[in-house]
Amino acid sequence: MKLVDVGSGAPVVIIPGIQGRWEWMNPAVNTLASRCRVVTFSLADEPTAGGRFDDAHGFDCYVEQVTDAMSSAGLTTATVVGVSYGGLIAAAFAARHAERVAGLVLVSAIPPQWTPDARVRFFLRAPTLLSPLFVLGSLRLYREIAAATPGVLPGMRAAARHGLNALTHMFSPARMARRVHALECVQLDRELEPVQVPTLIITGEPALDRVVPVRLTEEYARMWPHAERMTIAHTGHLGLITRPGEFANAVARFADRHAAQARVPVGRTLSGPPGARDPGVPAAPAPRRGVARPTLAQATEKKVG
Repeated sequence: MKLVDVGSGAPVVIIPGIQGRWEWMNPAVNTLASRCRVVTFSLADEPTAGGRFDDAHGFDCYVEQVTDAMSSAGLTTATVVGVSYGGLIAAAFAARHAERVAGLVLVSAIPPQWTPDARVRFFLRAPTLLSPLFVLGSLRLYREIAAATPGVLPGMRAAARHGLNALTHMFSPARMARRVHALECVQLDRELEPVQVPTLIITGEPALDRVVPVRLTEEYARMWPHAERMTIAHTGHLGLITRPGEFANAVARFADRHAAQARVPVGRTLSGPPGARDPGVPAAPAPRRGVARPTLAQATEKKVG
Protein backbone atom coordinates (compact mmCIF):
# COMPACT_ATOMS: atom_id res chain seq x y z
CA MET A 1 0.00 0.00 0.00
CA LYS A 2 1.05 3.62 -0.40
CA LEU A 3 2.07 5.46 2.75
CA VAL A 4 3.07 8.98 3.65
CA ASP A 5 5.80 8.72 6.29
CA VAL A 6 7.27 12.06 7.42
CA GLY A 7 8.84 13.73 10.43
CA SER A 8 10.56 12.28 13.49
CA GLY A 9 9.62 11.66 17.09
CA ALA A 10 6.81 9.70 18.70
CA PRO A 11 5.03 7.70 15.95
CA VAL A 12 1.50 8.81 15.05
CA VAL A 13 -0.78 7.08 12.53
CA ILE A 14 -3.60 9.27 11.13
CA ILE A 15 -6.73 7.77 9.52
CA PRO A 16 -8.69 10.11 7.22
CA GLY A 17 -12.42 10.76 7.22
CA ILE A 18 -15.19 9.47 5.00
CA GLN A 19 -13.94 11.27 1.90
CA GLY A 20 -10.99 8.89 2.09
CA ARG A 21 -8.09 11.08 0.94
CA TRP A 22 -5.17 11.82 3.25
CA GLU A 23 -4.41 14.96 1.26
CA TRP A 24 -7.41 16.74 2.78
CA MET A 25 -5.50 16.63 6.08
CA ASN A 26 -2.36 18.14 4.55
CA PRO A 27 -2.09 21.15 6.96
CA ALA A 28 -2.39 18.88 10.00
CA VAL A 29 0.06 16.28 8.67
CA ASN A 30 2.63 18.91 7.75
CA THR A 31 2.39 20.72 11.08
CA LEU A 32 2.41 17.58 13.22
CA ALA A 33 5.41 16.20 11.31
CA SER A 34 7.53 18.96 12.86
CA ARG A 35 6.94 17.30 16.25
CA CYS A 36 6.25 13.61 15.55
CA ARG A 37 6.80 10.87 13.03
CA VAL A 38 3.55 10.86 11.04
CA VAL A 39 2.31 7.90 9.01
CA THR A 40 -0.88 8.29 7.00
CA PHE A 41 -2.64 6.97 3.91
CA SER A 42 -5.84 7.12 1.90
CA LEU A 43 -8.55 4.60 2.74
CA ALA A 44 -8.08 1.16 1.22
CA ASP A 45 -10.66 1.46 -1.56
CA GLU A 46 -9.20 4.71 -2.91
CA PRO A 47 -7.43 4.08 -6.26
CA THR A 48 -4.38 5.96 -4.98
CA ALA A 49 -4.13 3.85 -1.80
CA GLY A 50 -2.86 0.59 -3.24
CA GLY A 51 -4.54 -1.19 -0.32
CA ARG A 52 -6.56 -4.35 -0.07
CA PHE A 53 -10.34 -3.95 -0.10
CA ASP A 54 -13.25 -6.22 -0.81
CA ASP A 55 -16.94 -5.56 -0.36
CA ALA A 56 -17.44 -8.81 1.53
CA HIS A 57 -15.40 -7.51 4.47
CA GLY A 58 -16.30 -3.83 4.06
CA PHE A 59 -15.55 -1.81 7.19
CA ASP A 60 -13.15 -4.45 8.52
CA CYS A 61 -10.84 -3.76 5.56
CA TYR A 62 -10.31 -0.22 6.82
CA VAL A 63 -9.52 -1.50 10.31
CA GLU A 64 -6.99 -4.04 9.06
CA GLN A 65 -5.46 -1.38 6.80
CA VAL A 66 -4.12 0.24 9.97
CA THR A 67 -2.36 -3.03 10.83
CA ASP A 68 -0.87 -3.18 7.33
CA ALA A 69 0.27 0.45 7.51
CA MET A 70 1.99 0.01 10.87
CA SER A 71 3.69 -3.20 9.80
CA SER A 72 4.85 -1.65 6.54
CA ALA A 73 6.25 1.34 8.44
CA GLY A 74 8.03 -0.96 10.92
CA LEU A 75 5.92 0.19 13.88
CA THR A 76 4.88 -2.17 16.66
CA THR A 77 3.03 0.57 18.53
CA ALA A 78 1.87 4.10 17.76
CA THR A 79 -0.60 6.75 18.75
CA VAL A 80 -3.54 6.16 16.42
CA VAL A 81 -5.53 9.23 15.35
CA GLY A 82 -8.91 8.87 13.65
CA VAL A 83 -10.71 11.79 12.02
CA SER A 84 -14.53 11.77 11.76
CA TYR A 85 -15.40 8.43 10.05
CA GLY A 86 -11.76 7.49 10.59
CA GLY A 87 -12.37 7.90 14.32
CA LEU A 88 -14.65 4.88 14.32
CA ILE A 89 -12.01 2.94 12.38
CA ALA A 90 -9.39 3.95 14.97
CA ALA A 91 -11.67 2.95 17.86
CA ALA A 92 -12.32 -0.47 16.30
CA PHE A 93 -8.58 -0.93 15.76
CA ALA A 94 -7.94 -0.13 19.43
CA ALA A 95 -10.54 -2.71 20.46
CA ARG A 96 -9.00 -5.42 18.27
CA HIS A 97 -5.31 -4.56 18.58
CA ALA A 98 -4.94 -2.75 21.91
CA GLU A 99 -1.35 -3.98 22.27
CA ARG A 100 -0.37 -1.88 19.24
CA VAL A 101 -2.01 1.34 20.46
CA ALA A 102 0.14 3.61 22.64
CA GLY A 103 -2.70 6.12 22.64
CA LEU A 104 -5.94 6.78 20.79
CA VAL A 105 -7.01 10.23 19.53
CA LEU A 106 -10.54 10.68 18.19
CA VAL A 107 -11.09 13.91 16.25
CA SER A 108 -14.76 14.89 15.76
CA ALA A 109 -15.40 11.16 15.44
CA ILE A 110 -18.69 9.46 14.71
CA PRO A 111 -19.72 7.09 17.56
CA PRO A 112 -20.50 3.38 17.14
CA GLN A 113 -24.25 4.02 17.31
CA TRP A 114 -24.13 6.64 14.55
CA THR A 115 -26.83 6.45 11.87
CA PRO A 116 -27.25 8.67 8.80
CA ASP A 117 -29.37 11.78 9.39
CA ALA A 118 -31.93 13.08 6.89
CA ARG A 119 -29.31 15.04 4.93
CA VAL A 120 -27.03 12.03 4.52
CA ARG A 121 -29.95 9.76 3.61
CA PHE A 122 -30.93 12.23 0.86
CA PHE A 123 -27.49 12.04 -0.77
CA LEU A 124 -27.37 8.25 -0.41
CA ARG A 125 -30.33 7.98 -2.78
CA ALA A 126 -28.18 8.93 -5.79
CA PRO A 127 -24.67 9.90 -4.59
CA THR A 128 -23.11 10.61 -7.97
CA LEU A 129 -26.11 12.37 -9.47
CA LEU A 130 -26.53 14.55 -6.39
CA SER A 131 -22.82 15.35 -5.97
CA PRO A 132 -23.15 18.92 -7.35
CA LEU A 133 -25.66 19.64 -4.60
CA PHE A 134 -23.30 18.07 -2.06
CA VAL A 135 -20.46 20.34 -3.17
CA LEU A 136 -22.75 23.36 -3.07
CA GLY A 137 -23.88 22.37 0.41
CA SER A 138 -20.26 22.40 1.57
CA LEU A 139 -20.47 26.19 1.54
CA ARG A 140 -22.06 25.84 4.97
CA LEU A 141 -18.55 25.19 6.28
CA TYR A 142 -17.48 28.73 5.42
CA ARG A 143 -18.67 30.05 8.79
CA GLU A 144 -16.34 27.65 10.57
CA ILE A 145 -13.37 28.54 8.36
CA ALA A 146 -14.03 32.26 8.82
CA ALA A 147 -14.25 31.83 12.60
CA ALA A 148 -10.80 30.21 12.63
CA THR A 149 -9.31 32.96 10.43
CA PRO A 150 -10.07 36.49 11.70
CA GLY A 151 -10.81 39.08 9.03
CA VAL A 152 -13.02 38.91 5.95
CA LEU A 153 -10.27 38.68 3.33
CA PRO A 154 -8.09 36.20 5.28
CA GLY A 155 -11.20 34.08 5.87
CA MET A 156 -12.03 34.09 2.17
CA ARG A 157 -8.45 33.18 1.25
CA ALA A 158 -8.44 30.32 3.76
CA ALA A 159 -11.76 29.01 2.42
CA ALA A 160 -10.44 29.18 -1.15
CA ARG A 161 -7.24 27.38 -0.14
CA HIS A 162 -9.08 24.54 1.61
CA GLY A 163 -11.60 24.31 -1.22
CA LEU A 164 -8.86 24.08 -3.83
CA ASN A 165 -7.13 21.32 -1.88
CA ALA A 166 -10.38 19.35 -1.73
CA LEU A 167 -11.08 19.81 -5.43
CA THR A 168 -7.51 18.90 -6.39
CA HIS A 169 -7.89 15.62 -4.49
CA MET A 170 -11.49 14.97 -5.44
CA PHE A 171 -13.69 12.67 -3.41
CA SER A 172 -15.81 9.90 -4.90
CA PRO A 173 -19.52 10.16 -3.96
CA ALA A 174 -19.99 6.46 -4.72
CA ARG A 175 -17.15 5.39 -2.42
CA MET A 176 -18.36 7.73 0.33
CA ALA A 177 -21.83 6.17 0.07
CA ARG A 178 -20.32 2.69 0.21
CA ARG A 179 -18.50 3.61 3.43
CA VAL A 180 -21.77 4.70 5.01
CA HIS A 181 -23.50 1.49 3.92
CA ALA A 182 -20.57 -0.54 5.31
CA LEU A 183 -21.60 0.54 8.82
CA GLU A 184 -24.97 -1.19 8.42
CA CYS A 185 -23.22 -4.55 8.81
CA VAL A 186 -21.21 -3.81 11.97
CA GLN A 187 -22.24 -3.62 15.62
CA LEU A 188 -19.38 -2.08 17.55
CA ASP A 189 -20.98 -0.93 20.82
CA ARG A 190 -20.13 -4.01 22.89
CA GLU A 191 -16.77 -4.46 21.18
CA LEU A 192 -15.66 -0.93 22.08
CA GLU A 193 -16.91 -0.77 25.67
CA PRO A 194 -13.96 -2.66 27.25
CA VAL A 195 -11.30 -0.47 25.57
CA GLN A 196 -8.91 0.95 28.19
CA VAL A 197 -6.11 2.46 26.09
CA PRO A 198 -5.18 6.09 26.83
CA THR A 199 -7.63 8.20 24.86
CA LEU A 200 -7.91 11.86 23.87
CA ILE A 201 -11.17 13.16 22.38
CA ILE A 202 -10.86 16.36 20.32
CA THR A 203 -13.74 18.40 18.93
CA GLY A 204 -14.40 21.92 17.79
CA GLU A 205 -17.06 24.19 19.26
CA PRO A 206 -20.61 22.78 19.22
CA ALA A 207 -22.00 25.81 17.38
CA LEU A 208 -19.46 25.48 14.56
CA ASP A 209 -19.44 21.73 13.78
CA ARG A 210 -21.99 21.32 11.00
CA VAL A 211 -20.92 17.78 10.09
CA VAL A 212 -20.76 15.60 13.23
CA PRO A 213 -22.52 17.21 16.19
CA VAL A 214 -20.17 17.47 19.16
CA ARG A 215 -22.70 15.67 21.37
CA LEU A 216 -22.25 12.56 19.21
CA THR A 217 -18.47 12.54 19.54
CA GLU A 218 -18.91 12.99 23.29
CA GLU A 219 -20.57 9.56 23.39
CA TYR A 220 -17.02 8.22 23.56
CA ALA A 221 -16.38 10.19 26.76
CA ARG A 222 -19.50 8.69 28.31
CA MET A 223 -18.49 5.19 27.20
CA TRP A 224 -14.86 5.63 28.34
CA PRO A 225 -14.69 7.71 31.55
CA HIS A 226 -10.88 7.49 31.45
CA ALA A 227 -10.73 9.53 28.21
CA GLU A 228 -9.28 13.03 28.18
CA ARG A 229 -11.28 15.78 26.49
CA MET A 230 -10.18 18.84 24.49
CA THR A 231 -11.97 21.52 22.45
CA ILE A 232 -10.19 23.47 19.71
CA ALA A 233 -11.63 26.97 19.97
CA HIS A 234 -12.89 29.03 17.03
CA THR A 235 -13.47 26.03 14.78
CA GLY A 236 -15.79 23.07 14.29
CA HIS A 237 -15.36 19.86 12.29
CA LEU A 238 -12.31 21.10 10.38
CA GLY A 239 -10.14 22.01 13.35
CA LEU A 240 -7.17 19.92 12.28
CA ILE A 241 -6.91 21.92 9.03
CA THR A 242 -8.24 25.34 10.09
CA ARG A 243 -6.15 25.41 13.28
CA PRO A 244 -3.42 22.83 12.63
CA GLY A 245 -1.05 24.32 15.20
CA GLU A 246 -3.46 23.73 18.08
CA PHE A 247 -4.26 20.26 16.78
CA ALA A 248 -0.56 19.35 16.43
CA ASN A 249 0.32 20.65 19.89
CA ALA A 250 -2.42 18.58 21.53
CA VAL A 251 -1.59 15.38 19.64
CA ALA A 252 2.19 15.75 20.05
CA ARG A 253 1.93 16.28 23.81
CA PHE A 254 -0.38 13.28 24.14
CA ALA A 255 1.79 11.06 21.90
CA ASP A 256 5.01 12.02 23.68
CA ARG A 257 3.48 11.25 27.05
CA HIS A 258 2.37 7.75 26.13
CA ALA A 259 4.98 6.62 23.57
CA ALA A 260 7.86 5.60 25.87
CA GLN A 261 5.82 3.47 28.25
CA ALA A 262 4.10 1.62 25.38
CA ARG A 263 7.21 0.51 23.45
CA VAL A 264 7.38 -3.23 22.69
CA PRO A 265 10.96 -4.57 22.97
CA VAL A 266 12.56 -5.98 19.83
CA GLY A 267 12.25 -9.76 19.75
CA ARG A 268 9.09 -9.87 21.87
CA THR A 269 5.75 -10.92 20.51
CA LEU A 270 2.79 -8.57 20.85
CA SER A 271 0.82 -11.36 22.49
CA GLY A 272 2.37 -14.61 23.65
CA PRO A 273 5.44 -15.90 25.52
CA PRO A 274 8.65 -13.84 25.73
CA GLY A 275 11.10 -14.53 22.97
CA ALA A 276 8.44 -15.38 20.37
CA ARG A 277 8.09 -13.23 17.28
CA ASP A 278 4.97 -12.53 15.24
CA PRO A 279 6.18 -13.15 11.68
CA GLY A 280 3.61 -10.71 10.36
CA VAL A 281 4.95 -7.82 12.44
CA PRO A 282 8.42 -6.37 11.80
CA ALA A 283 10.77 -5.89 14.73
CA ALA A 284 10.47 -2.48 16.33
CA PRO A 285 13.00 -0.08 14.87
CA ALA A 286 15.35 1.88 17.09
CA PRO A 287 13.83 5.06 18.57
CA ARG A 288 13.69 7.74 15.89
CA ARG A 289 14.12 10.84 18.00
CA GLY A 290 16.85 12.99 16.57
CA VAL A 291 16.81 11.12 13.27
CA ALA A 292 16.14 13.48 10.41
CA ARG A 293 13.14 12.50 8.30
CA PRO A 294 11.71 14.45 5.37
CA THR A 295 9.02 17.01 5.90
CA LEU A 296 5.82 16.69 3.91
CA ALA A 297 7.06 19.40 1.57
CA GLN A 298 10.06 17.21 0.74
CA ALA A 299 8.28 13.86 0.66
CA THR A 300 5.84 12.22 -1.70
CA GLU A 301 3.70 9.15 -1.27
CA LYS A 302 5.87 6.10 -1.28
CA LYS A 303 4.83 2.57 -2.06
CA VAL A 304 5.71 0.04 0.61
CA GLY A 305 4.76 -3.54 1.19
